[in-house]
Amino acid sequence: MATTVEDPSKYGVIVHNEDGQIERFVEKPQTYVGNKINAGLYLLNVSVIDRIELKPTSIEREIFPKMAADSNLFVFTLDGYWMDIGQPKDYLVGQKLFLQSVRSRQAERLAKGDNVTGDVLIDPSAKVDPSAHLGPNVVIGANCVIGPGCKVYNTTIMEGTKVNGYSLIEGSIIGWQNTIGKWVRIQGLTVTAEDVQFKDELLINGAMVMPHKGITTSYPNAGSIVM
Repeated sequence: MATTVEDPSKYGVIVHNEDGQIERFVEKPQTYVGNKINAGLYLLNVSVIDRIELKPTSIEREIFPKMAADSNLFVFTLDGYWMDIGQPKDYLVGQKLFLQSVRSRQAERLAKGDNVTGDVLIDPSAKVDPSAHLGPNVVIGANCVIGPGCKVYNTTIMEGTKVNGYSLIEGSIIGWQNTIGKWVRIQGLTVTAEDVQFKDELLINGAMVMPHKGITTSYPNAGSIVM
Protein backbone atom coordinates (compact mmCIF):
# COMPACT_ATOMS: atom_id res chain seq x y z
CA MET A 1 0.00 0.00 0.00
CA ALA A 2 1.13 3.53 -0.76
CA THR A 3 0.04 6.92 0.49
CA THR A 4 0.32 10.37 -1.04
CA VAL A 5 2.43 13.01 0.73
CA GLU A 6 3.02 16.70 0.11
CA ASP A 7 6.79 16.55 0.62
CA PRO A 8 8.17 13.28 -0.81
CA SER A 9 11.80 14.40 -0.33
CA LYS A 10 11.71 13.04 3.25
CA TYR A 11 10.77 9.51 2.20
CA GLY A 12 11.44 6.71 -0.23
CA VAL A 13 9.26 7.34 -3.29
CA ILE A 14 7.55 4.64 -5.33
CA VAL A 15 7.78 5.11 -9.10
CA HIS A 16 5.12 3.09 -10.95
CA ASN A 17 3.28 2.94 -14.25
CA GLU A 18 -0.43 3.55 -14.88
CA ASP A 19 -1.29 -0.09 -14.07
CA GLY A 20 0.31 0.19 -10.63
CA GLN A 21 3.34 -1.91 -11.52
CA ILE A 22 6.30 -0.63 -9.52
CA GLU A 23 9.30 0.28 -11.64
CA ARG A 24 11.72 1.40 -8.95
CA PHE A 25 12.19 3.12 -5.60
CA VAL A 26 13.94 6.46 -5.11
CA GLU A 27 15.18 7.25 -1.62
CA LYS A 28 14.62 10.88 -0.52
CA PRO A 29 14.64 12.34 -4.05
CA GLN A 30 16.06 15.82 -4.51
CA THR A 31 14.11 16.27 -7.74
CA TYR A 32 10.46 15.34 -8.11
CA VAL A 33 9.80 11.79 -9.33
CA GLY A 34 6.43 11.21 -7.67
CA ASN A 35 4.53 11.64 -4.42
CA LYS A 36 3.60 8.07 -3.50
CA ILE A 37 5.46 6.54 -0.57
CA ASN A 38 5.40 3.19 1.21
CA ALA A 39 2.57 3.08 3.77
CA GLY A 40 4.03 -0.05 5.40
CA LEU A 41 1.23 -2.50 4.57
CA TYR A 42 1.98 -5.46 2.30
CA LEU A 43 0.07 -8.38 0.80
CA LEU A 44 2.62 -10.93 -0.36
CA ASN A 45 2.55 -14.39 -1.85
CA VAL A 46 4.32 -16.97 0.33
CA SER A 47 6.76 -17.53 -2.54
CA VAL A 48 8.45 -14.27 -1.48
CA ILE A 49 10.02 -16.25 1.37
CA ASP A 50 12.17 -18.05 -1.20
CA ARG A 51 13.77 -14.72 -2.10
CA ILE A 52 15.01 -14.10 1.47
CA GLU A 53 18.45 -15.43 2.29
CA LEU A 54 19.27 -16.86 5.71
CA LYS A 55 20.80 -13.64 7.00
CA PRO A 56 19.57 -10.32 8.35
CA THR A 57 17.61 -8.85 5.46
CA SER A 58 15.64 -5.67 4.81
CA ILE A 59 12.63 -6.58 2.71
CA GLU A 60 12.15 -2.96 1.68
CA ARG A 61 15.75 -2.31 0.67
CA GLU A 62 16.83 -5.70 -0.64
CA ILE A 63 13.81 -7.75 -1.68
CA PHE A 64 11.36 -5.20 -3.04
CA PRO A 65 13.81 -3.59 -5.52
CA LYS A 66 14.56 -7.03 -7.00
CA MET A 67 10.85 -7.83 -7.26
CA ALA A 68 10.28 -4.49 -8.97
CA ALA A 69 13.06 -5.24 -11.44
CA ASP A 70 11.33 -8.55 -12.20
CA SER A 71 7.97 -6.74 -12.68
CA ASN A 72 6.50 -8.67 -9.75
CA LEU A 73 5.53 -5.80 -7.47
CA PHE A 74 2.43 -3.62 -7.65
CA VAL A 75 1.13 -0.66 -5.67
CA PHE A 76 -2.34 0.29 -4.44
CA THR A 77 -3.04 3.72 -3.00
CA LEU A 78 -4.33 3.85 0.57
CA ASP A 79 -7.80 5.37 0.86
CA GLY A 80 -7.67 7.21 4.17
CA TYR A 81 -5.33 9.02 6.52
CA TRP A 82 -1.72 8.04 7.14
CA MET A 83 0.96 9.26 9.51
CA ASP A 84 4.55 8.26 10.21
CA ILE A 85 4.50 7.92 14.03
CA GLY A 86 8.14 7.01 14.62
CA GLN A 87 8.72 10.15 16.72
CA PRO A 88 6.71 11.15 19.83
CA LYS A 89 5.43 14.41 18.33
CA ASP A 90 4.31 12.52 15.23
CA TYR A 91 2.63 9.88 17.41
CA LEU A 92 0.43 12.57 18.92
CA VAL A 93 -0.40 13.95 15.47
CA GLY A 94 -1.31 10.41 14.40
CA GLN A 95 -3.48 10.05 17.49
CA LYS A 96 -5.33 13.24 16.54
CA LEU A 97 -5.96 11.86 13.04
CA PHE A 98 -7.17 8.58 14.52
CA LEU A 99 -9.61 10.34 16.84
CA GLN A 100 -10.94 12.41 13.95
CA SER A 101 -11.51 9.15 12.06
CA VAL A 102 -13.35 7.66 15.04
CA ARG A 103 -15.55 10.77 15.21
CA SER A 104 -16.50 10.45 11.53
CA ARG A 105 -17.02 6.67 11.55
CA GLN A 106 -17.91 5.59 15.11
CA ALA A 107 -18.76 8.74 17.03
CA GLU A 108 -20.53 6.72 19.72
CA ARG A 109 -17.13 5.46 20.94
CA LEU A 110 -16.02 8.94 21.97
CA ALA A 111 -16.55 10.23 25.50
CA LYS A 112 -19.24 12.81 26.17
CA GLY A 113 -19.97 15.09 29.09
CA ASP A 114 -19.61 18.57 30.51
CA ASN A 115 -15.95 17.93 31.36
CA VAL A 116 -15.00 16.54 27.94
CA THR A 117 -13.72 18.82 25.19
CA GLY A 118 -13.22 17.67 21.61
CA ASP A 119 -12.27 14.11 20.73
CA VAL A 120 -11.58 11.89 23.75
CA LEU A 121 -11.43 8.07 23.82
CA ILE A 122 -11.66 6.36 27.22
CA ASP A 123 -11.38 2.61 27.68
CA PRO A 124 -14.50 1.25 29.40
CA SER A 125 -12.42 -0.15 32.26
CA ALA A 126 -10.85 3.24 33.10
CA LYS A 127 -12.16 5.32 36.00
CA VAL A 128 -12.32 9.07 35.52
CA ASP A 129 -13.46 11.36 38.33
CA PRO A 130 -16.41 13.51 37.21
CA SER A 131 -14.48 16.67 38.12
CA ALA A 132 -11.52 15.82 35.85
CA HIS A 133 -11.39 17.67 32.52
CA LEU A 134 -10.26 15.71 29.46
CA GLY A 135 -9.56 16.88 25.95
CA PRO A 136 -9.14 17.70 23.28
CA ASN A 137 -7.24 14.82 21.66
CA VAL A 138 -6.89 12.42 24.59
CA VAL A 139 -6.74 8.62 24.80
CA ILE A 140 -7.08 6.94 28.22
CA GLY A 141 -6.05 3.29 28.31
CA ALA A 142 -7.47 0.27 30.10
CA ASN A 143 -7.64 0.25 33.91
CA CYS A 144 -6.38 3.83 34.23
CA VAL A 145 -7.53 6.05 37.09
CA ILE A 146 -7.85 9.82 36.63
CA GLY A 147 -8.35 11.63 39.94
CA PRO A 148 -10.41 14.68 40.88
CA GLY A 149 -9.59 18.07 39.39
CA CYS A 150 -7.11 16.70 36.86
CA LYS A 151 -6.74 18.22 33.40
CA VAL A 152 -5.44 16.16 30.49
CA TYR A 153 -5.19 17.30 26.89
CA ASN A 154 -3.31 16.32 23.70
CA THR A 155 -2.05 13.26 25.56
CA THR A 156 -1.96 9.46 25.57
CA ILE A 157 -2.12 7.64 28.90
CA MET A 158 -1.30 3.95 28.63
CA GLU A 159 -2.88 1.03 30.47
CA GLY A 160 -2.85 0.83 34.25
CA THR A 161 -1.65 4.37 35.00
CA LYS A 162 -3.03 6.32 37.96
CA VAL A 163 -3.13 10.12 37.94
CA ASN A 164 -3.84 11.55 41.38
CA GLY A 165 -5.83 14.68 42.05
CA TYR A 166 -5.29 18.14 40.56
CA SER A 167 -2.50 17.15 38.19
CA LEU A 168 -2.09 18.58 34.69
CA ILE A 169 -0.80 16.56 31.72
CA GLU A 170 -0.36 18.35 28.41
CA GLY A 171 1.06 17.16 25.08
CA SER A 172 2.73 14.03 26.46
CA ILE A 173 2.82 10.24 26.23
CA ILE A 174 2.48 8.50 29.61
CA GLY A 175 3.51 4.85 29.71
CA TRP A 176 2.08 1.76 31.34
CA GLN A 177 1.57 1.36 35.09
CA ASN A 178 2.74 4.87 35.98
CA THR A 179 1.69 6.61 39.18
CA ILE A 180 1.47 10.39 39.06
CA GLY A 181 1.15 12.21 42.37
CA LYS A 182 -1.04 15.14 43.31
CA TRP A 183 -0.50 18.62 41.87
CA VAL A 184 1.99 17.33 39.29
CA ARG A 185 2.45 19.21 36.00
CA ILE A 186 3.70 17.18 33.02
CA GLN A 187 4.10 19.04 29.73
CA GLY A 188 6.20 19.74 26.66
CA LEU A 189 6.16 16.30 25.01
CA THR A 190 7.28 14.35 28.04
CA VAL A 191 7.47 10.61 27.33
CA THR A 192 7.55 8.04 30.13
CA ALA A 193 8.19 4.32 29.94
CA GLU A 194 6.65 1.57 32.06
CA ASP A 195 6.36 1.74 35.87
CA VAL A 196 7.39 5.34 36.51
CA GLN A 197 6.41 6.89 39.85
CA PHE A 198 6.08 10.66 40.27
CA LYS A 199 6.10 12.29 43.68
CA ASP A 200 3.61 15.08 44.47
CA GLU A 201 4.05 18.68 43.29
CA LEU A 202 6.60 18.15 40.51
CA LEU A 203 7.13 19.93 37.19
CA ILE A 204 8.25 17.69 34.33
CA ASN A 205 8.86 19.52 31.07
CA GLY A 206 9.89 17.72 27.88
CA ALA A 207 11.65 14.83 29.63
CA MET A 208 12.27 11.26 28.49
CA VAL A 209 11.91 8.90 31.47
CA MET A 210 13.22 5.33 31.37
CA PRO A 211 11.34 2.37 32.95
CA HIS A 212 11.04 1.65 36.68
CA LYS A 213 12.07 5.11 37.86
CA GLY A 214 10.99 6.93 40.99
CA ILE A 215 10.91 10.67 40.22
CA THR A 216 11.34 12.84 43.31
CA THR A 217 12.61 16.09 41.77
CA SER A 218 11.37 18.42 39.05
CA TYR A 219 12.84 18.55 35.53
CA PRO A 220 11.85 22.02 34.28
CA ASN A 221 14.31 22.19 31.36
CA ALA A 222 13.22 20.43 28.18
CA GLY A 223 15.43 17.66 26.86
CA SER A 224 16.22 15.84 30.11
CA ILE A 225 16.73 12.07 29.90
CA VAL A 226 16.04 10.31 33.20
CA MET A 227 17.78 6.94 33.33
